[in-house]
Amino acid sequence: MGNTLIAKYAALESLLAEIADESSDGLTESEVAEVAVTHERLTRTMGSMGLRWIADVSDREAYRAVQCRNLIEFVGEHLRVAAPKKRLREVAELSSMLSMTGEPLPPRCPETAAAMADGDLSHEHVIAVLDVLDKVPAATPSDARDRAEAQLADIARDFGPREIARAGARILAHLDPDGDLPSDRDRARNRGVGLGTQDSLLMSKLTGHLDPMTRALFDVVLAAWAAPGMNNPDDEHSPHGGNDDDGIDPALLREAADRDHRSQSQRNHDALKALLQAAVDGRLLGGSHRGLPPHIIVSITDTQLRERAGIAHTATGADLPMTDVIALAASAQMHLSVFDDITGEPLFYGRAKRLATQAQRFVLFSQYGGCGKAGCPAPFSHVEIHHAESDWADGGVTDVTDLAPACGPHNRAVGDGPGQFTSIKIDSGPDRGRYGWTPNGNTGPPRANHLHRPAQIVADHAPPEPVSETVQRRLQFLVTESIRLPRVHRQAVLAE
Repeated sequence: MGNTLIAKYAALESLLAEIADESSDGLTESEVAEVAVTHERLTRTMGSMGLRWIADVSDREAYRAVQCRNLIEFVGEHLRVAAPKKRLREVAELSSMLSMTGEPLPPRCPETAAAMADGDLSHEHVIAVLDVLDKVPAATPSDARDRAEAQLADIARDFGPREIARAGARILAHLDPDGDLPSDRDRARNRGVGLGTQDSLLMSKLTGHLDPMTRALFDVVLAAWAAPGMNNPDDEHSPHGGNDDDGIDPALLREAADRDHRSQSQRNHDALKALLQAAVDGRLLGGSHRGLPPHIIVSITDTQLRERAGIAHTATGADLPMTDVIALAASAQMHLSVFDDITGEPLFYGRAKRLATQAQRFVLFSQYGGCGKAGCPAPFSHVEIHHAESDWADGGVTDVTDLAPACGPHNRAVGDGPGQFTSIKIDSGPDRGRYGWTPNGNTGPPRANHLHRPAQIVADHAPPEPVSETVQRRLQFLVTESIRLPRVHRQAVLAE
């Protein structure tokens, strides 16, 4: 069966290549629309089948065959799914899983699974359904929850994710008309705060659900720290802290409030920023985190500092514009690591020390930016320092040139056994001097991690060399000649 399945996918790939070469020019408008509808339906059906294969990979731990530590790494890095946690959530709810005794279990959401298999639901539809079901109170009878799932699946066959959310609100209200079912367990299950990735403006979207106590605490903070005139970054005379702090002149605060033209949301933002700054500066985070001080640590080149241009990278994985870096550099507790564009000064301790020093960690942060395993997104604040050349137990030395950062799972993944990795120093190219992780038994070169060095990714995918002047003149001639030719509009061809 296995060979048959592989052969059928090979035939499907060949058929898709043939379809891709086809043109819709000879079709009528209704036929073109039918092709688009069929394509979308089949894409959704394929998505349903994909969940099944991921479930099989999980049941058989097949991710180890491609040197992945776990299923989420397989989905995120090997399949390159943009939101691996959401995809695994679909797998858990829509796939037939195995019991502890190996018996197949029906999907938790059978009607939603059937609708996706029919091609009526996309991944976005499924997530919308699951989002509603997550809000069903834990005390709801199982048969009522099953009916809600079936109703949502039926609605999803005809409507989009936004309409599913609206209908879901009505269904939830019907399940608990008096609001008596939600419990502390439900609130604990739905609590959370998410921080999105930085966009082109280096801004990040903050989303979440606060439990009642956290909401009450946040309201108290905003009432004091987000009051008009308080913590205004655009006003150098704006008071900092809370509006009832000792030492704040009421007259000064009133004047600052009169000058304050920020919206409420902007004042909330600035209050949160001031509160976080106070927590960091007040050493509320302790004295050390993974060998680094719990402060903003920035890596920039001397060229960036001299020209005051570019983007700096922090140990927690955030990017800062140079204007923010310069402002932060004025703080006494700011750790500004500046290294030459080519290399930093290495520190050598041999066998005298086992654990990397703070200075060595600064050097490695500027060299790697995060975990050294290719494809791993863990920032430097989440890594351990790995004796990459030779393990400490095997006589390795704590020299900065023999060390590499690695997150806990990838640090433990280095070893001599099957499915493990070997860290090898790269001796040529732009990654020379850095360590790459290579699966045992793989004869290919070690791969460095470029996720924390976006400039290197851009360099690796540079645009092609400009065409020669001869080719340019030839292209210009062809363009000029084409302008002189009579144009036949596509609409006219279809009409004929």
